[in-house]
Amino acid sequence: MIARLRGELLEIEGGRIVVDAGGVGYEVLVPDTLLSRLPEPGAAVDLVVRQIFREDNVSLYGFAEPFERRLFDLLTEVKGCGPKTSLAVLGELGGDGAATAIATQDAKSLCRATGVGPRLAERIILELREKIQHEALGRKVALTSSTKAVVQAAAVADELIDALVALGYRRLEAEQAADQAREQAPTVEEQLKIALRSLRK
Repeated sequence: MIARLRGELLEIEGGRIVVDAGGVGYEVLVPDTLLSRLPEPGAAVDLVVRQIFREDNVSLYGFAEPFERRLFDLLTEVKGCGPKTSLAVLGELGGDGAATAIATQDAKSLCRATGVGPRLAERIILELREKIQHEALGRKVALTSSTKAVVQAAAVADELIDALVALGYRRLEAEQAADQAREQAPTVEEQLKIALRSLRK
């Protein structure tokens, strides 16, 4: 199973690129958001990859970071949202944008992606909303812990607020919801669930 690909970018054509790694040219399908950030052919690239096996072919899907690959995996678990459609969602909204749309039940934004209609958008939200909320918080915590050696109680509170802001809520309403949630639950994960329920009312 190929999980990461480092090498020389040989070609960019449509939604596919070719990467030379160790003398072998790998064709990789990538989201549009990544295409716009790629260097010119001849430069080095480093991608996280998901390899998908089908009866008639084997495909590689490339992403800038593990968070996007994780979202891709979650999306492909939804019935009717295959790899092509999942890639379109990430290509249209980006990783953070897709996570925010799902967590805030923004079906209209999801429908901007090719292959996603209102019914599929609602199914994606229904099946992935809680998972995405945890993924988004985990991403925030991981980013914070990598840059801070010590996490104090105040910093934990800020993580909750920052996670809500990252999901599309205004800071003031995020702070108010976070204050209420902290009175009802001891962990940040539980507080996030409570805060999101409050904000959706």
